[in-house]
Amino acid sequence: MLNRARAIENGAYLVATGATGPVHGGGETYGHSLIVDPWGTVLSDGGHGPRVVQARIDLEAAAAARGRIPSLNHDRDYRRPVPLARAAE
Repeated sequence: MLNRARAIENGAYLVATGATGPVHGGGETYGHSLIVDPWGTVLSDGGHGPRVVQARIDLEAAAAARGRIPSLNHDRDYRRPVPLARAAE
């Protein structure tokens, strides 16, 4: 779910690798490498165990998704703030 949220909030494709197998010192990892599109749709899920995941990525779709996220359009040029002492003069 968090990988899907990151893709949505950034309007970008997300590729997340997931290790699988035993972990040195105890424990185990369970894979599930993912490729998620800019709207949070899982395009490929590696499942449990070693796998190769692949998906077609449409860069125009990513640009269109970013254009529909209002907060990504609020950028403005950075202006160095005027020091308070100089502003009082």
